[in-house]
Amino acid sequence: MTETSPTDLRETVRRRYAAAATQVTEGGSACCGPAAIEVDENFGSTLYAADERDALPAEAVAASLGCGNPTAVADLREGERVLDLGSGGGIDVLLSARRVGPTGKAYGLDMTEEMLALALANQKQAGATNVEFLKGAIEAVPLPAHTIDVVISNCVVNLSTDKPAVFAEMYRVLVPGGRIGISDVVADDTLTPEQRAERGEYVGCIAGALSFAEYRAGLEAAGFTSVEITPTHGVADGMHSAIVRAVKPVA
Repeated sequence: MTETSPTDLRETVRRRYAAAATQVTEGGSACCGPAAIEVDENFGSTLYAADERDALPAEAVAASLGCGNPTAVADLREGERVLDLGSGGGIDVLLSARRVGPTGKAYGLDMTEEMLALALANQKQAGATNVEFLKGAIEAVPLPAHTIDVVISNCVVNLSTDKPAVFAEMYRVLVPGGRIGISDVVADDTLTPEQRAERGEYVGCIAGALSFAEYRAGLEAAGFTSVEITPTHGVADGMHSAIVRAVKPVA
């Protein structure tokens, strides 16, 4: 029987990314460097510019499983505090830390021990001092309210079994006037949840994707304004990698 309960799905996701981290870590002990995680051309490190990849530890690049490059669209500025939801091996956190500089800070949040261990090793190798990795769920962020300027995420929100909680947590931790700049998989509005599931697994970032209308409604229900959802490339029939932007109102 297919696992369908939220608890089962969450554990399936955890096991998938724990195994991915282990693959990279064990590959790094071999003669030829870390083993990149094979997905396809729509996901992973090839979505980053070569100069960005070259400036990071090879293990951080190898562990990239995202569907975009949120740091390229979040318009990060010196001194800002950034939170990456589902930070994995740390590629987006380390890139963000470079963009916000020594007066800023980049937080990474992940629920998987193996990914956190990999991220901490990558942080040490990169010499990033304005970085902090946290263990926890994206539905219950272990940070106080109004402490983050920008929330980023790379193909992780679709993996949550409680997306309204994720949107509410984004809104809670952001300062008034704060913003989100995330990459995620989004479905055409014409596709039913059953049709999305036919196109790929939940753990593969497909079955759990929201439609464009659902995504917009979810963010607006949480309080966000100026919602923009811009598809960038297809990942399956009627399914797209997209850049999602929104703002927490000042008042």
